[in-house]
Formats: sequence, structure tokens, C-alpha cells
Amino acid sequence: QVQVMESGGGLVEPGGSLRLSCAASGEIFSINAMGWYRQAPGKERELVAVVYSDSGTVYQDSVKGRFTVSRDNAKNTVSLQMNSLKPEDTAVYYCYTNTPWVDYWGKGTLVSVSS
Repeated sequence: QVQVMESGGGLVEPGGSLRLSCAASGEIFSINAMGWYRQAPGKERELVAVVYSDSGTVYQDSVKGRFTVSRDNAKNTVSLQMNSLKPEDTAVYYCYTNTPWVDYWGKGTLVSVSS
């Protein structure tokens, strides 16, 4: 059984920083990509940042220069460093793990950016 668990969400003021972490455990093989999606109230889930096994990355345009995704292939972990947070970054953030056969998702962690 595979488990994907996120941690690190919370409430932060605009301009602040948070770091999200995620670990995938269990019988999981051939991970291609790991990363983060988010879903704000009333909106669809959207990609935030993904890192591939070859270390290539993809970012949503709105977070480029502010967020940094990193991955430890040996430990099956991925992190998201979020700086200069804005109120529009408020959302539930989901960890994503992609294999050739199936995608795995965490249950999500809430990030709230408000003064």
C-alpha cells in the first residue's frame, strides 16, 4: 500500500514564507515525477510545480521566482519552498507522485495567506 503524506501548511502573512514537505512510502516503483498541485475555493486543481527524475522542473507562471521545488529521489520526498507569498496563493496544496502505471495523491495541506 502506498502512502503520500504532506506537512508544513499553515497561516502566514503576505510576503512571508512556508515550506511544504511530502513523503511517498510503501510499495512504489519507478517514480517519474513528484510535485505539487493546489486547489483554491471554487476553483479547479492546478499545477504548482513538478520535478522529474532527471531533475527537470515545471512551474506555474504565477509562482516562478517565488517557489522552489526540490526532490530527494533516494528517499521519495519532495519539498516546496514558498517565498513572497500572496493572498492568491491561498489553497489546499496536494502532493503528487507519478509512476508509469498510476498517480498517487496526498490528502492535502492548507496554506492560508492573510493579514
